[in-house]
Amino acid sequence: MKILLLSDIHGNYPGLEAIDNFFAGNTFEYTINSGDSTVYGPFPNEVLDWLRAKQALSILGNTDKKVLKLLQGEDFKKPSNPEKRIMYQVTAKQLSEANQQYLRSFPVKRTIEIPMGSVQTGNTFVTIGIYHGSPARPHEFLSDSTPESRFYELAEHVSSDIVVTGHSHSPYHKYLGEVHFINPGSAGRMFDSDPSVSCAVIELQEGQNYQETDQALSLSPDTTLRLSVRHHRIPYDISLTTQELQRLKLPPVYVEMYRQGRKLN
Repeated sequence: MKILLLSDIHGNYPGLEAIDNFFAGNTFEYTINSGDSTVYGPFPNEVLDWLRAKQALSILGNTDKKVLKLLQGEDFKKPSNPEKRIMYQVTAKQLSEANQQYLRSFPVKRTIEIPMGSVQTGNTFVTIGIYHGSPARPHEFLSDSTPESRFYELAEHVSSDIVVTGHSHSPYHKYLGEVHFINPGSAGRMFDSDPSVSCAVIELQEGQNYQETDQALSLSPDTTLRLSVRHHRIPYDISLTTQELQRLKLPPVYVEMYRQGRKLN
């Protein structure tokens, strides 16, 4: 079983399309999206259309929540930076009625149970908790450099085998406190000076013929159920995004952010 993990697409459909093309021919039983599907990139409708077509299991991120506020006629204090605020306003104006309703359907978190058929452990499913920031706080930044002690604290209060998060745009996989914590990185805006988009694939396998890898870890004491996580960095045609930003006369700083793969605002 393969599961595609995405987060922080931020309206960057060309980046998402590159991920789709990269995995052409692969079958994913589930596509999980940890939020911030909209804002900063110029293609929010295309992104939401794609997520709907894939029947992705999506949640709201902080940027999505503020777009919904604008759609409800409300306002927000942060971000106060005009160059950021306009990106929210443009997204809210762009969204079709169908995609407004679709975005409203996203929960702030969700838990899914993956049936695993003939596993002989007494459990017949794997539980995945999906959050934007962390299981404790929706806007908490968990990154590859977060102290392990924090992951142990979080593990004490979750009942999931796997916790998938986003928000930090920082790819990682940590197995701590008998919980797999995974962030796929950003499928729209990476900040590590590499503009390639990021995603991850979970593979769950049963049986004795599993090919061991450095990232292969036991999900439980029973070795017949194995989990592996692979992160991918995928280049895309950045000009498709930057040209649309320019056509919409949006702040030039975003053009440079996409070109450089850095957070400049």
